[in-house]
Amino acid sequence: MGVVRSTILTGVAGVSTIAAYLASRNPVVTPLASDDPVWKSKVYKRQNPSRNPATQDICTKRLPISMIKPELLKKDGDLVQEFCRGVWGGLGYAIQRKYLEHKYRGPDTAHQLWTLEQLRSSNYEKGTQITDHFEVLEKTLTSIIVRAGDTPRKQGLRPSDGLFVISATVDKVHDEVELSVKSVFFSSEGKIAGKKGNMPRWVEELHQWYSRILNETGSWRLLK
Repeated sequence: MGVVRSTILTGVAGVSTIAAYLASRNPVVTPLASDDPVWKSKVYKRQNPSRNPATQDICTKRLPISMIKPELLKKDGDLVQEFCRGVWGGLGYAIQRKYLEHKYRGPDTAHQLWTLEQLRSSNYEKGTQITDHFEVLEKTLTSIIVRAGDTPRKQGLRPSDGLFVISATVDKVHDEVELSVKSVFFSSEGKIAGKKGNMPRWVEELHQWYSRILNETGSWRLLK
C-alpha cells in the first residue's frame, strides 16, 4: 500500500510540476485588449459579421534568440511558418489529430493535411485544410490565421466558429522571440446578445491549458 501511495503522490507531484512550468512559461491573458489587431482585421469581420460575443485569450511564450535555429531568422516568414509546423505536427496536437483522423479521414478529405510528414512540411498557405477541423485564412510574415470550430467543408456561417492566430515575432530590443497562440471563438450564425462567449467556464479553462501545451510543444520545433 505504501508503494502505491508513493507512486500516486509522485505522479501528482509530476503533473503539478509540469502544470506550474506551463503556466509560468506560457502565460494566458484573457480577455484580449480592446485595441487588439484581431478585432479590426478583415478576417474577423468577415467570419463574425454580427460581431457576436467571443471567448477570447492569448497564450504567449518568449525565448532567447540564442536558443533559436539561426536559419529560421534569415528570411522573414520562416519563423512563423516553422512554429505553425510545430503546433500542428507536434506532440501537443497528437491526440486530437489521431481522433480526427479516425473519425473524418477519407476520400472527401484526402486533400487535407493528416500525416506528421504533411503537417511538418506544409507551407500553410491560404486555403490549406488541416485534419478536417482547421483552414488557413491568412498568412503574413509574422502570423498565420486559422479558422476553427467545425469542418472546413462547411464554408458558411456556423453555430460553432472561431479563429486561431499563430504568431512569431523577433524582439530585437530584448534579443528574444515571442511566440503566441491567440484564440477567438464565437457563433457566426445569427445574432447573439451579451458580451461574453457561450463557452462554459470549465471548457474555457481546459482550452487555455491546451493553448499552453500547443504553444510549448510548437516552440520545440524552433530550438537548436
